[in-house]
Amino acid sequence: MRRPPSLKLRRTSRRDVLKLMLAAPAATFAWTDAEAAQAAAAAQTARAAATAKPFAPKFFTASEYSLVRVLSDIVIPKDERSGSATDAGVPEFMDFMMIDAPTRQVAMRGGLAWLDLECQKRFDKLFVACADAERAAVLDDISWPSKATPEFAHGVAFFNNFRDLTASGFWTTRMGIDDLQYMGNRSVARWNGCPPEALKKLGVSYE
Repeated sequence: MRRPPSLKLRRTSRRDVLKLMLAAPAATFAWTDAEAAQAAAAAQTARAAATAKPFAPKFFTASEYSLVRVLSDIVIPKDERSGSATDAGVPEFMDFMMIDAPTRQVAMRGGLAWLDLECQKRFDKLFVACADAERAAVLDDISWPSKATPEFAHGVAFFNNFRDLTASGFWTTRMGIDDLQYMGNRSVARWNGCPPEALKKLGVSYE
């Protein structure tokens, strides 16, 4: 993973960040099915704009956008089958969605600030400047809601939302669809019913 250059950010107090995150209703951390459908259309628009000229985020600051790029590639890294989230244009899509859904802005901005503050607290540097192991240590504390301690509740809510938004952006692209190996609806000359192994798994039969 390519590591972006270290960015200096003014120090924000933990109290300020918590106020920012608490100001966002819990609903702003979740995405409905309708919004997911909107996200698919928004992703296409964002990627088309991004390929036309160098992308300049309208919502994220430069430091926030660098963090978004690093974090989205941690969620969906490049592998032997497809490119990463940034290769698919997910950060551009996220910036578009923040402009299109302003009620989500406080939760997103507060979550990114929380992540930087947590890294400053533990390692005295921003998330983008941390080593892979240091980033993993922080993310491990917020990636598993059932295992997370109450002190990380806001980080958990933010990361769940960020992870869902990354997935929505990635798997609505051609790259993401190819990664799923989705074939779509195909006509068949003859329907032989559900495969025996599937019937067995479901515990049903045709008899």
